[in-house]
Amino acid sequence: MTDETSEERARKSRWWQWFSGSAAGDSAEPDEGAQAPRELTAREVWLPAKRRMTSKIADFLIDHDLEVLPATLTIAYECVTGGAPRLAQLILERTEKGLPITLSWIEEQRGESTADKSGEALSVLMSRLEDSLDEFSKTTNGARTATNEYSTALRQHVDDLEGVGRAGVVITELAALTRAMMERSIAIETELACSERRAQALQTTLEETRRLADMDHLTGLPNRRAFDHMLEREMREALANDEALCVAFVDIDHFKRVNDTHGHPAGDRVLKFVGETLNRIADARCFVARHGGEEFAVIWRNHSIEKAFRKLDAAREEIAERRLVNRANDSPFGKITFSGGIADVFAYPEKSAALKAADEALYAAKESGRNRILRAGETPDPRQQAA
Repeated sequence: MTDETSEERARKSRWWQWFSGSAAGDSAEPDEGAQAPRELTAREVWLPAKRRMTSKIADFLIDHDLEVLPATLTIAYECVTGGAPRLAQLILERTEKGLPITLSWIEEQRGESTADKSGEALSVLMSRLEDSLDEFSKTTNGARTATNEYSTALRQHVDDLEGVGRAGVVITELAALTRAMMERSIAIETELACSERRAQALQTTLEETRRLADMDHLTGLPNRRAFDHMLEREMREALANDEALCVAFVDIDHFKRVNDTHGHPAGDRVLKFVGETLNRIADARCFVARHGGEEFAVIWRNHSIEKAFRKLDAAREEIAERRLVNRANDSPFGKITFSGGIADVFAYPEKSAALKAADEALYAAKESGRNRILRAGETPDPRQQAA
C-alpha cells in the first residue's frame, strides 16, 4: 500500500473542515508529517450539516415572524436549500422594502408559480403518456403484422401438405416456423407487459399531479380551477338528468379587519375554519371550493334554490354563533360571519350570466348589512340586523 501524498492529506483535511462546520481558513493546512484524519462515520459526516440546515430554517422562520407550521417549514426548507429561487428572491425584495412576509402572501406567490408548474407538469406527463400509448400501439401493430405473416405462411404450408411428395420438408419448415412464432410471441408479450406498466405508472403520476393542481394548499379545498371544471361537468349532468343546479359565492365579512388586528397567520386560521364549516355541507350533490382570497364557491346539483339556500344559511348561522379566540395571544376574534349570494344556474341563458347573478347577490348582501344570504334578484330585508 502506498503512502498518501501531501495533496491527498490536504484534501481530506478540507473535507473534514467543511463537514465539521469550520470555515475554509479557520485552520492551517496540515504539516507534511501530520497524521491523516481517521475515516468518518456516516453520522459524523452528516450530523453537522443537518444541524446547520435546521438552524438556517429556524432563522428563516424567526426573521420573518412565521409560525412553525407544516406549510412554513416546507417554505423555509425550499428557500434555504435553493428549491424555490424565485420565491426566495421575492422575499428578499419584499424584506428590503420593509414589508412583512406572511403566509398568505407566500401562498399567493407560490400559487401563481404552482399553477404554472402544474400546467407544465401536466403537459409533460400528457406528452409522456401519449408517447407510451404510441409505443403500445406500435407493439400491438407489430404483433398483428407478425400474426398475419404467420397465418399466411401457415396457409401456404397447409396447401403444400396436399402434395404428399413434399410432406416431410413441409413439416420440418412448419416446425421451424412455429418455433420462430413462439419466440416472437414471447418477445411481444414482454413488450406489451412493459408498455402496460409504464402507462399505468404515468397514469398514476398524472392523476396525482392533477389532484395537486386542483387543490388550495391552505384550506385543502378544491381551488378555482377545480371549481370551473366541476361547474362544467355538473351542468352537463344536470341537463342530461333534468335536474336543478344552483351556484353560490360566499365572502367572509370584515376579513381585512381580522388580518389587520390579529395578523395574517390568524387570518389563515379563520379561512381554514370557514372552509371546514362549509365543507361539512358538501356531499355527492354539493361541491365546495375556495374561489380566491376570502371568497368561497358552492355548487348544488338536484337542489332547488330554496333547499340550497337553507343549507348555506345553516352554515352561516353555525359560524356566526361561534366565538373564536386567537390561540397565539388568547384574544377574541369577535364575531366571524360571512355573506353569500345564490342563483339558479338554469334560470339564465348562459353560465356566465348565472355566475354574475350570484356575485351581484353577494354584493347586495354585503351592502345591506352583511351576515346574510340573498337569492339572485331578491330585495334585502331592511329589518335584518347588520353584522
